Amino acid sequence: MEHVVIVGASLAGLRAAETLRGSDFDGRITMIGGETHHPYDRPPLSKRLLSGEWEPDRIALRKPDQMDGLDLTWRTGARAVGLDVESRTVLVGDGTHVEFDGLVIATGADPRTLPGQHAHDSAHVLRTLDDSLALRAEITDGGKRVVVIGAGFIGLEVAATARGLGNEVTVLEGAPAPLMRGLGAEMGAAVAAIHDDHGVDVRCGVSVAAIAGRHVELADGTTVDADVLVVGIGVGPAVDWLDGSGLTIHDGVVCGPDLGVGHDGIFAAGDVARWHNPLFDEAMRVEHWTNAAEQGAIVGSNLIAWRDGEPTRAYEPVPFFWSEQYHHRIQFLGRPAGDDEVRVVAGSVGDRKFAALYGSGGRLRGVLGLDMPRLVMPFRKHLEQRISFDDAVDVAAELTS
Repeated sequence: MEHVVIVGASLAGLRAAETLRGSDFDGRITMIGGETHHPYDRPPLSKRLLSGEWEPDRIALRKPDQMDGLDLTWRTGARAVGLDVESRTVLVGDGTHVEFDGLVIATGADPRTLPGQHAHDSAHVLRTLDDSLALRAEITDGGKRVVVIGAGFIGLEVAATARGLGNEVTVLEGAPAPLMRGLGAEMGAAVAAIHDDHGVDVRCGVSVAAIAGRHVELADGTTVDADVLVVGIGVGPAVDWLDGSGLTIHDGVVCGPDLGVGHDGIFAAGDVARWHNPLFDEAMRVEHWTNAAEQGAIVGSNLIAWRDGEPTRAYEPVPFFWSEQYHHRIQFLGRPAGDDEVRVVAGSVGDRKFAALYGSGGRLRGVLGLDMPRLVMPFRKHLEQRISFDDAVDVAAELTS
């Protein structure tokens, strides 16, 4: 293995490169990325960078000398457009191709869009550094009517930031409650109540019928004025460039437990990877910072193991994500099952400070905390041990006693 190509110049790809170098891999590493920027941290895009509290230099994932020390060949601003597994070649949009011995697929995800959204005079999505700066220029002075379509984490983080800058904010969500996908209806509504506290108009169960120059029309005929429109309806894995490659694609690149894609020396990591997690015995694709960092590191070490003819390692984490909205910190450990029993075990929803357990089939599946990190984080080890729901309730009682 003399040459490793990493497609995707973000967190997962960078961690793969660092792990390779930390394992004394002294061959060539080529990093191909569609953006012109070196890897940067994405969580601040909807918060501190968007608010103007930070400038772009604050979100670089590594200092220039650290990046130089990795001795990478950079192909930034060059999007991969094809993969030939047989010839072990990545085709780049400028017409060139790059041969590899080992390959990391870390192309992340692209924001979903709505039909006609570009009919609006100021429509935005939020996925990249440039997206964040463009939206910031529109809302930084306040006084705008900002409409956010989508009450997931990105949508609500943007709503919180926009409101903090003095804008009038309305959030439109098709589901019956905010944060349905991540937290379920009951807890999603409980967390999103903090937006009501700050004067944000969150409307659920609504459908967008049309988008025009300065307003959004709903299916019931209601018109919502919008100087600025932000579409935050989720992302889809960036896999179009893999058409015809022979890889299995189903809501991402389908991987085994070790994140291998079924071809020697080819692995996937980050938002694009769908793998079987043995800890929860299910296939999953996780769009969170911790997952991207950990998968990148696992892929780097598994490439070394593959090179050396040694067993590769399965990736079986407890998923973890967090969100900051206003002065609140939301944390979730685990994997909701969709039909979970949810029980508040500390604090109260009304006080906007609580912890809740999620259980299904008698097993603890997840832990949610709003401003309760000391109660949430100890449950990581219990989730790893597949603790029962009843035992988890007892643990929570001990932690709060």
